[in-house]
Amino acid sequence: MPAVVSIIIPCYNAERWLAETLESALAQTWPDKEIIVINDGSTDGSLAVAQQFATRGVRVIDQPNRGASAARNHGLRVARGEFMQFLDADDLLAPDKIALQMRALEQAGPDALASASWGRFATDSTQADFIPQAVAQARTGVEFLQLHYETGSMMQPGAWLASRRLLDRAGPWNETLSLNDDGEYFTRVMLAARGLIHVASAQCYYRSGLAGSLSRRTDPSALTSLYRSVELTIRHLQAADDSPRTRAVCADAWMRTAFEVFPAMPELADKAENQSRVLGGSRRPLPGSGRFQLAARFLGWRLARRIFLA
Repeated sequence: MPAVVSIIIPCYNAERWLAETLESALAQTWPDKEIIVINDGSTDGSLAVAQQFATRGVRVIDQPNRGASAARNHGLRVARGEFMQFLDADDLLAPDKIALQMRALEQAGPDALASASWGRFATDSTQADFIPQAVAQARTGVEFLQLHYETGSMMQPGAWLASRRLLDRAGPWNETLSLNDDGEYFTRVMLAARGLIHVASAQCYYRSGLAGSLSRRTDPSALTSLYRSVELTIRHLQAADDSPRTRAVCADAWMRTAFEVFPAMPELADKAENQSRVLGGSRRPLPGSGRFQLAARFLGWRLARRIFLA
């Protein structure tokens, strides 16, 4: 009998996109699945949209607003599946996404972690841009994180599929984090896994560029979460591997964090840059145009950031 896959969808004010997301979940060809929507205190019509799908087997749970990580943890507590798919309320899955990954995991074993190809889109998923990610070639969590910091490539959260056993070993989502909570969480998952497998034919779709989305926030709360998530991620990685390569990529990660929190939070930028120096400093260029790079060489990266990238 096929294993049950739970699709956990945290939802906060996603009325415009939730129906399409739920249709993509219901369309999964994997025969035994459950779909759980955790409405996280939405103030729009999200709850009403979700409840329209209850007659089609979607389980809807309403809770006060506590954040996406708390919603996902609630979903994990009530889910009955042996495998877990996290899906944001504005993203989509290709119909055979879960089936393809489950077949790969049947061969690799439940302690492996499966990823998929993902494409970025704004409104029309048929126009999604699938860009090959260097991290797709990683076969261990350590290698994934090294490649992530060296190349800037990533996996969108919906790309992963994992067994409950593996997730239990990694521990729950960190509910104190908002921005980059998925980065910290999946760091623990991939480091707990006994191997990573990339299923290139499995696909998911990442809706980006939305006004007001968490990933675009630059307020102090979000940037503090970013700093804290990087701090925890680096701590997890160095506990697993403290090789020269890992120390170098961690120095790069700290310098990139300093760049991202500046100029909104200069004190955090100072702390991040100091952490980079402790690890030997970063030799990797910061993101920016050729004009920015030239200005950074003569004026320093902070003044150049204010001039060109404010």
